[in-house]
Amino acid sequence: QVQLVESGGGLVQAGGSLRLSCAASGRTFRSYAMAWYRQAPGKEREFVVAITWSGSSTDYTDSVKGRFTISRDNAKNTVYLQMNSLKPEDTAVYYCAAVIPGTPPGRVAAIHYWGQGTQVTVSS
Repeated sequence: QVQLVESGGGLVQAGGSLRLSCAASGRTFRSYAMAWYRQAPGKEREFVVAITWSGSSTDYTDSVKGRFTISRDNAKNTVYLQMNSLKPEDTAVYYCAAVIPGTPPGRVAAIHYWGQGTQVTVSS
């Protein structure tokens, strides 16, 4: 069992930055690839970025490449999402997720555990 708790969301102006954190409980955290998803009002939840259990490889959706950076600290059981050059279209609830081992992370069905989400609002 892995429990995920996100923090760091908030209101920011376009062009600004936020850093999201996801604190995980459970000794098996470091065996999971981790991902961030987001869901805007009236839209489906979408994949943003994933990182392997070791942190050696990452995968970003095209719309955030060059602006967002995912990282993890297995000693602290924490995953981070640094978001720079934020745009109004980045406004959404951001969810931390643990990926089912051996499953490509790009689909909602690939997720074993979800956090409760944190709101990110980017004003124009």
